[in-house]
Amino acid sequence: MACSSHYGNAIEEFCLAKFKLDMEVLDQRQWCSWEDTVESYGELTNCTFLVALKMNCFWPNQMVDEFFIRVHRHYFHDCSLSGRLLHDPPNRILGPFIVVPILVTLLMTALVVWRSKRSEGIV
Repeated sequence: MACSSHYGNAIEEFCLAKFKLDMEVLDQRQWCSWEDTVESYGELTNCTFLVALKMNCFWPNQMVDEFFIRVHRHYFHDCSLSGRLLHDPPNRILGPFIVVPILVTLLMTALVVWRSKRSEGIV
């Protein structure tokens, strides 16, 4: 069954209100720390599910998707810049992983050329 706008109002009133309180307790710099927000985020997700269940709505649904997009835009819009993205290792670590295979390839090529020029023992 499709959900009415009452579902959207209910998750805003019941679920988002608690999530806002939980996030206000945290310093804004901690919003991108998954360890600090996972419990509140999980409660928010469960709340939207329980409200959908009580109102006989499918879950997830378009209203939930739009709700979480709004939550992410407000609370987590800068998180990708805060260290959640994977970064290349420092050059002192990355360098050997690049240089060693190149040197091994050159050494093996030189060895094959040198062995092919030696004709002794070949019948």
